[in-house]
Amino acid sequence: MAFGMLKNYSDKMVDNLERGRNNKIVKIFILFFIIAISCLVLNYHSDTYILEFFPNSYKSIFSQDLKQGNLIPPSLSTNDSNISWKKSSRPENYLTSKKKNQNKLKKVLKEAAMADKTVIITALNAAWTAPNSIFEIFLESFVIGNNTKPLLKNLLVVALDQTAYSHCLKIHTHCYALITKNVDFSGEKLYMSGDYLKMMWRRTDFLRVVLQMGYNFIFTDADILWFRQPFAHFYSNVDFQIACDHYLHDSFDPNNDPNGGFKFVKSNNQTIQFYKFWYKSRKIYKGKNEQDVFNIIKYGPFIKKIGLKIRFLDTAYFGGFCEPSKDLNYVCTMHANCCVGLDNKIHDLRMTIDDWKNYMTLPSSEKGSTRHTWTVPRICG
Repeated sequence: MAFGMLKNYSDKMVDNLERGRNNKIVKIFILFFIIAISCLVLNYHSDTYILEFFPNSYKSIFSQDLKQGNLIPPSLSTNDSNISWKKSSRPENYLTSKKKNQNKLKKVLKEAAMADKTVIITALNAAWTAPNSIFEIFLESFVIGNNTKPLLKNLLVVALDQTAYSHCLKIHTHCYALITKNVDFSGEKLYMSGDYLKMMWRRTDFLRVVLQMGYNFIFTDADILWFRQPFAHFYSNVDFQIACDHYLHDSFDPNNDPNGGFKFVKSNNQTIQFYKFWYKSRKIYKGKNEQDVFNIIKYGPFIKKIGLKIRFLDTAYFGGFCEPSKDLNYVCTMHANCCVGLDNKIHDLRMTIDDWKNYMTLPSSEKGSTRHTWTVPRICG
């Protein structure tokens, strides 16, 4: 219909212009005009491709983003989320610095990786690396855990600010500085505050880079204590495995309540595509953290389209304050989830350490004959 209107309009222009102008030149001009309009229409429709993977209620919001140039279609996407979607001239030293950071990351990943290219990764800021804070308790759990101390050589600590990086270098082998320009991640970030959301999404995009470099990872929040090696309780032939705040006793059930603080992800095409999609989805679900967005997109068609295999981990092995493991004979990790405030976390995590130490002093016969449980959460409860 639009093309018919354009044609009628062009015919009228020709009739009016034939009296004093060269008819052939005018027709050529109008032909190019119609072609240009057609290209603009086709380009607009191609930009809306990504909308098919989102609920209808969000399409109007997303369309507005497209019109304003806030998001580009997948065919034009870039691997570097820090580069503006608009064309810009970056100084040469920016590209040099970017390359140096990539080389540093490749080096530290290679040094920390297991034989199968799996790395344990945690990310923290200055507030969590301060003396007597979360980081020291986290490292202590590896030392006192059952055969977990050797895993420290496979642990990469990603520091989100310079203070955290400097402190990490003093007490740990593998540290990487993930500094974000013009953003201060050093202080305690209140749950769901603006800086908290930026920090969570920055972390998510960083993990996508790790996957693209060919490394599998076990991501662990630093408020998760490690007491046993987890590998025996991971599922084979699964791309993406994630812990739960509340587990429904079915590892396939998407209605499980996942927690993004602990996950095992293999590097392959499916997980790389998923992490790109996950990160871009923050544009649709504004004001939500990465865990809340995951809880939405896990039901969507994109996961099925790319063939991503997801499983949810049992809280019997990977528990937390939301749903504590019932028996210390089986627990691998303990997470200070369902707990707001750094001081509250520190208090109850120290009690968790004490519970484990008391358990480890028991004779083997007593450990096996009785079910031993946690005394936490206390303040966090």
